[in-house]
Amino acid sequence: QAESEAARKSIEYARYAADELQNLDARDGEEEALAANRQRMQHAGKIASTLDDLSAALAGGIENKLGGALRRLERQPGSADMSAPISAAVERVLIEIGEASALIRSAREACEFSEAELENAEARLFKLREMARKYRCGVADLPALAERFRAECMAVDAADRDIRRLQAEARQAESVFREAAAALSASRRAAAAGLDKAVANELKPLKLERARFITQFQNIADGGPGGFETASFAVQTNPGSTPGPLMKVASGGELSRFILALKVSLAQKGSAPTLVFDEIDQGVGGATASAIGDRLATLAKTVQVLAVTHSPQVASHAAQHFSISKHAVSANGAESMITRASQLDSKGRVEEIARMLAGVKVTDAARRAAASLMEAAGV
Repeated sequence: QAESEAARKSIEYARYAADELQNLDARDGEEEALAANRQRMQHAGKIASTLDDLSAALAGGIENKLGGALRRLERQPGSADMSAPISAAVERVLIEIGEASALIRSAREACEFSEAELENAEARLFKLREMARKYRCGVADLPALAERFRAECMAVDAADRDIRRLQAEARQAESVFREAAAALSASRRAAAAGLDKAVANELKPLKLERARFITQFQNIADGGPGGFETASFAVQTNPGSTPGPLMKVASGGELSRFILALKVSLAQKGSAPTLVFDEIDQGVGGATASAIGDRLATLAKTVQVLAVTHSPQVASHAAQHFSISKHAVSANGAESMITRASQLDSKGRVEEIARMLAGVKVTDAARRAAASLMEAAGV
């Protein structure tokens, strides 16, 4: 449409020029023919007079005189040998005289013209040259120029047809899009309802029973590549509060638990191959921490889960344990800290969980409690 509109700015001129040149109907070689004809008519008087003189000279009885003399020669005794070639030559002359007379008569007739004929020729020649000056070209170029303007007009007309075709295709495409987008919207809202319910079921054991997870939709005016809306996750951490974006409203510990609930709910739908949770047990303990550990273990059945924790209840659910420690080292007279991760064996796992339970001094009771936690977790 933009291309067509740009062409329309000059098409009125092109249509006018095409019509004007079509009415002019200039033909190849017309200027030369008109100029020659005009010149002939302008000089026709003198030409006619000269032709009349020629005609008079030929009409002065030369044919009769030649014919009479030739017949007298042929009747003379003893002239047979010489009269034959002379007779042939004279016959040729008489033929040429006849042809010349015919040409002179034809030329003389062509010299006959009216003043109107001369005026028409001059007017036509003037018009052709006027058009050539107007369009800044030679008279001989006018037919090609007329064809070019006609082609431009046809191109714009063709563009109109193309636009109508494209508009029809666009309407059909929009209909297909709207049908697909409506189906997508219905699927999204159904999936959102199921997701919100699944996450809600995970929040209670994670000590977020008063919180809500909400899938929200923002409508797109005319739709877009993703359909009629975009989806985002919002949370309401306390009853009566306004739901806000998950990544902004939830605190660090809450955010980790919300994401854990979301990941557990989506565990069967696919995920990143490895998930890392850093102190997801922050601010909770006891049964809630144990529930978090249980949910992490459930998630670990489908993806690899790494959890950094200070909670023995969370740690007791892990299949493998690594002890993370910091050490001071000296190099070139300068001291720095390094972090080490050491994989623990069965005894080391119990000992580390017992240390997390007991503190600085690990007791046998703490070891028994650690083993009990791991047994209860099924590890």
